[in-house]
Amino acid sequence: MSDKDQLLAMGFDPKRVEWALKATQNRGLQPAMDHILEHESDPVPDLSAPLPASSSGPQPIAVDDEDEDEAEALKAALKLSQGSGSGGDAAGGSAGGEEARSIKCQQCGKIFKNTALANFHAEKSGHDQFEESTEEIKPLTEEEKKERLEELRQKMAEKRAKKAVEDAKENKANEALRRKAGKDIGAAREELKAKELVKEAEQKRREKLEDAKAKAAIKAQIEADKKARAEKAAREKALRDGTALPEPGVSTPAPVTRSAAPGVSGKDYKETRLQIRLASGGQPYTTTLPSDSTLTDVAEYLAGQVLQVDVETVSFAQHFPRKQFTRSDFSKTLKDLGLTPSAVLIAS
Repeated sequence: MSDKDQLLAMGFDPKRVEWALKATQNRGLQPAMDHILEHESDPVPDLSAPLPASSSGPQPIAVDDEDEDEAEALKAALKLSQGSGSGGDAAGGSAGGEEARSIKCQQCGKIFKNTALANFHAEKSGHDQFEESTEEIKPLTEEEKKERLEELRQKMAEKRAKKAVEDAKENKANEALRRKAGKDIGAAREELKAKELVKEAEQKRREKLEDAKAKAAIKAQIEADKKARAEKAAREKALRDGTALPEPGVSTPAPVTRSAAPGVSGKDYKETRLQIRLASGGQPYTTTLPSDSTLTDVAEYLAGQVLQVDVETVSFAQHFPRKQFTRSDFSKTLKDLGLTPSAVLIAS
């Protein structure tokens, strides 16, 4: 955005903006703003006519506050004639019959040509003790003026270079802070993501355990229904045969034997009575499952009874005959694994 566009965006009158830019010869935004504020009550001149000579004369040098005294003195030397000047010089007075030719600051010892420069020095430094002096400030020659101007330019160049170095250091420090903040945010996001993954895995594990428990409960209900139907059939048969009725809830347990009955193959058993013991100890869990059930069904039953058991990680072993079942055995039936009609498993 140009200086003109910025000034118009600030709400200044377009004609005064044109006047300020032309009067300051487009030296920048700040000089144009200063011109507008200084001449805000003045009428806008005809911009097609050439500006007064004072507007196109030597331009002031941009200096810092600590060099303004010297700059003002130099500008005064450029504008004032070689003489002591008119009414703007130090007021005439007498000290021992001699005429006052300058004004001296009693606090720092600086000498000023006129009251305007002394007032400017008082505003900048806060000094308030001045006295008239008979010491005359010699006007600068053209060569001295050029030397002083060159000194000011060099001093300003050094300050700009120093400011550039400081700005570079500050930008580097800000960039380091920005990168550190970015790393901290990235680490926080990674930590949050890891926590969410752990939470999600735990939720899935709980859901899996709940599903296994629900399946085990359904199977237990099916077994209870089958047992009830068997008891009902036994009572009906006893009534038909005229024999004593079996007691409710009491079933004749199948004999536990290691060898199959004569003429009956181990694969002909329809049910398998399992006793499952935990490797960590505790009471055993007993259940009866169809012989075509898989070892995974056994794991789901156990997970429904013990929440600490995970279907995906639990393993089974048999002490007699000694055998360790692998994960590939979980898809096989109890018949195929030779666990009929009864077996004792160790779960870990």
